[in-house]
Amino acid sequence: MNIIHLLGRLTKEPEIKMSQKEMPIASFTLAVDRPYQKGKEKECDFINCIMFGKRAEVIGNYVDKGQRLLVTGSLRNNSFVGKDGTKKYYTNVIVNDFEFIEKGNKSAEKKTSMESFGKAEKDNTCFDEEVPF
Repeated sequence: MNIIHLLGRLTKEPEIKMSQKEMPIASFTLAVDRPYQKGKEKECDFINCIMFGKRAEVIGNYVDKGQRLLVTGSLRNNSFVGKDGTKKYYTNVIVNDFEFIEKGNKSAEKKTSMESFGKAEKDNTCFDEEVPF
């Protein structure tokens, strides 16, 4: 079973592109805190996420840098051959569902309506609970 749940903050504005078949594709990075260990510096992981379809439009229209987001999806490992001939590996989360944890600053005047989606669907520092964005 390949299911992943992540709660984190967006490190920058989501990037929205259109596929050749005119399907929206959103890509964004979540900063996800690791469990705190007493006496150690706070750590987090930067997780690359990809979302397709109408939900990708919602992400582009309603989510801002620094906003907390809960995503559910599956982990995908991929590879390619680099210019130097070596095999390179990378990992993405293919997001199937998400929930807004806090309200963003983007205006609600976008064409896409959140209600129609049911469920309310790099720098090297970690995000604290209170981000001054």
